[in-house]
Parts: sequence; C-alpha cells; structure tokens
Amino acid sequence: MKFRRQSRDEDSVNLTPLIDVVFLLLIFFMVSTTFTKETHLQIDLPEASGEFLPEDAQQIEILINVEGGFAVNGESVINKKLGTLKMAIDKVSGGDLELPIIITADANTPHQAVVTAMDAAGQLGFVKLSITTSNPQADGGI
Repeated sequence: MKFRRQSRDEDSVNLTPLIDVVFLLLIFFMVSTTFTKETHLQIDLPEASGEFLPEDAQQIEILINVEGGFAVNGESVINKKLGTLKMAIDKVSGGDLELPIIITADANTPHQAVVTAMDAAGQLGFVKLSITTSNPQADGGI
C-alpha cells in the first residue's frame, strides 16, 4: 500500500502589510517634522566713545520715546506713520535740506521706529544725519 503524503503549505508571514505600515509611519514623521535650524546669536553692542560735537543753532531733532512715538524739535507728532513724520520734518525745515538731523531714541525704542525716522529723512533728501548716544564711561559703564 502506498500512502500519499499530504502536501504541506509552508507557513510564512506576509510582510506586505508590515512594510506598508512602516512606510506610512515614515511619511507621517517626515511631514510632521519641522526642519528649522535654530541659531542663537550673541551680540555685543558697540560703544560710542567719540568726541562731543557742539549743537548747531539750526538743526532738526527727532525724539523717539519707548513706545515709538515721535516729536520733531519738541513738538509731538500725532501718529507713528511715515507720512505724518515727513510732513512734520518738512514743516520744521522750511525746505532747507542742508540742516543736520539728529535722532534721539530711548534705549528700549523699537528698531522700526528708528528706521522710520531715518527713512523719512532720506526720502525728503536730507544727507546730514546723526544718532545720539551716551558715553559708557561717563554713565558709569555697563
């Protein structure tokens, strides 16, 4: 008598679903990860130790307070807009573009306010521009 051997199917694990899950996880992490390079800059601000220059009789002084508000030669400007500042400077200068402009800003003034004052002077055609600073040795240093 001849017995037939039963054919055995090999037991195997189907890897296709496992590979699908791994690829989905890979895509999820690639999409959800941000690739920003964070840099931390350490900046040492320069000190101004130049000579004191005497004030001119004719000059335009732009004062900028902590909130970024402007005052031209002691008179407050109604808002912080570039056009308003330009009109105030033009009114005080009387059209004389040779007058020096001095920008005096608080140490905690937003940088944008100082740039706005410089931009207004530049657009009107003023070329003599200076920014007031304090001498660190005279103030006790930092």
